[in-house]
Amino acid sequence: MLGGRPVFVLFGSSIVQYSFSNGGWGAALADIYARKADIVLRGYIGWNTRRALQVMDKVFPKDSPVQPSLVIVYFGGNDSIAAHSSGLGPHVPIDEYIDNMRKIAEHLKSLSEKIRVIFLSCPPLNEEMLRKSTSSILSEIVRTNETCRLYSDACVSLCKEMDLKVVDLWNAMQKREDWMTACFTDGLHLSEEGSKIVVEEILKVLKEADWDPCLHWTAMPTEFAEDSPYDLVSSSGQSTVNPSEWTIHRKIPWN
Repeated sequence: MLGGRPVFVLFGSSIVQYSFSNGGWGAALADIYARKADIVLRGYIGWNTRRALQVMDKVFPKDSPVQPSLVIVYFGGNDSIAAHSSGLGPHVPIDEYIDNMRKIAEHLKSLSEKIRVIFLSCPPLNEEMLRKSTSSILSEIVRTNETCRLYSDACVSLCKEMDLKVVDLWNAMQKREDWMTACFTDGLHLSEEGSKIVVEEILKVLKEADWDPCLHWTAMPTEFAEDSPYDLVSSSGQSTVNPSEWTIHRKIPWN
């Protein structure tokens, strides 16, 4: 790994893959941690917990010389899709979903004593927006907000049982009055406004967690923060701002 920086891995489905576009939460984290940690994307469209278990050893090999400092895990949206009569598709019954999420957590925790894990629960969705979608993939697949709630609750309960950090997205998003119109691009995937909620909730967990070392961006060292003759200078030749202050100087809206 370049420079030995801490690595934060985002692992999940399209909510993760799309987090690097349209002002997404992954891109926001990469911006906030630009001089603190590497944000690595390992989540893809259509993935569910069954697929996650298939690839766990490849994405997170136990013999890797470097293990992530933090893994943020999101699964549930695809698992909660209604079952197809053919038996194919991403649906995973809720009992199996819970068991799969448990196995994911156990594998991650086995990688290193220092690894930290945050689960994101299934967010709500806008059913009407999905039904009106011009995409047959979105409009024809049966998804309901109530089913999302059930899978979200199951994720939160499992995390309490296993003493894992969790962001309850189903409830966090609905604290915003206009969540149904403001938080989605298509009724399912997150808009920039929806992603802001995800970032706020993740940073809240990182700030409050009793972890050593702390992984909140304000507590982490700034890479190459030492004074340099190449730092920015004023017309008088005086240094204008120390590199360690640059992130704060940019007034990132999260603390």
